[in-house]
Amino acid sequence: MVSVQQWTGREASALRAALRMSTRAFAEHLGVALRTVAKWESLGAETKPRPDTQAILDTALARADSAAQAHFEAVLFPERKSARPADYETWTEDIERAVVCISRQDFPFASTLLNRWLGSRAPHQLDDKGFSLYGRSLVLLGDLQRDQGAILGPLSARHSYLSARGMFTELDIPRRVAQIELSLAVVQEMAGELESSARHYELLAEDQRLSPRDRARARLWVGTALSKGGDNEYATGVMVEATRSFEELGEPEDWSVAHQKLALAHRGAGDLKQTLHYIEIARSTGTVDSPMQRVRLDTAYGHILLSDAATRNDGLSVLDRTAQAARQYGLSHQLRSIEGIRKDQQG
Repeated sequence: MVSVQQWTGREASALRAALRMSTRAFAEHLGVALRTVAKWESLGAETKPRPDTQAILDTALARADSAAQAHFEAVLFPERKSARPADYETWTEDIERAVVCISRQDFPFASTLLNRWLGSRAPHQLDDKGFSLYGRSLVLLGDLQRDQGAILGPLSARHSYLSARGMFTELDIPRRVAQIELSLAVVQEMAGELESSARHYELLAEDQRLSPRDRARARLWVGTALSKGGDNEYATGVMVEATRSFEELGEPEDWSVAHQKLALAHRGAGDLKQTLHYIEIARSTGTVDSPMQRVRLDTAYGHILLSDAATRNDGLSVLDRTAQAARQYGLSHQLRSIEGIRKDQQG
C-alpha cells in the first residue's frame, strides 16, 4: 500500500479526491474543521497539517479501499505503474467473481467489482498482463450493460466491446477479438439491425478464430436474426443445422436453447404444431439456473401460448409473471420484449 512520509495540503487534497468526497464530507470523515480542509485545498504543498492530523490522514488512507488508494497513488505519483503484478491475482479473482455475479444478474455487485479496476487504472500505463485484464474487465462490463439493455451510447455495451476489441487487437489475441465481434453482432441484433447482424453472424459462423461451439452459436443466431426479420423458412433450416452441431459437440444447454429459438421461428411461420413440439423440448431439457435464462424461456413460452385463443389467458399470465421477474432483476431489454409482445396482441 502507498504511504506518505510527510503530509501537506497537496496529499490531503489528493486523498479527498480519491475518496470522492466534498470538502465538507471530508472534514466530517476526518473529524477536523471545514476551514482546515479549505486551507489544504487553497495552499497545497505550502501548508503542513499538525502531527496529530498527520496521524488521522495516515489512518484515513489505510482504511480507504483499493480503488481509492490506487487513485491516490496515480495522482501523486503518475510516473509509477498504475497497477503492480501483485495486484493481478486480486484483479483476476474479481473478474471471476464478476462472471458469477453477471450470470446471477447481480448487476450492482458485478459493477462494483469491475469498476474498482476500470475506474482506477490507465490502461496504456499497464504491462501486457494488466492490459489484458483491463480488456477482459471491459468485456464483462459490456456483458453487464447488454443484459441490462444499455446497448447504444457512450455508456453502453457497444462502447465497452469496441474499446475491448481495440485492446485485444493491439495485444494480437485473435480469439478474443473474434469473441468480441460475436458480442457486437448480438448488440446489432438487439438494436434491431437485423440484416447487418445476420451478415455478421454468417461470417463468424465460418471464422476459424472462434471455437466450434461459438461458430455453432453464430449459426444459430443467423437464424434468430432472420426469423425476427420474417424469413422464418430459411431461419429454421439454419437453426436445425446449428442444433445438430450442438448435439455433436455435447452442449446440452445450447441444444435446448436452439429448440426454443426453433419454436419461435415455427411460430412466425404459422406452424403451431411444430412450435409446441419444440417449446416443450426446450422447457423439459433447459436449465434455468439464472433469472435471465428463466425470463427468456418463459417469454418465449408466453408468446407461443398467445398464438392460440384457447391458451391466450394462460399466455398473458405467464408474461405477467415474467415481466415482474424482469423488473426485479433489471432486465430492461427482456422487459421491452415482453411489452412489445403485449402491444402486438392488443393491435
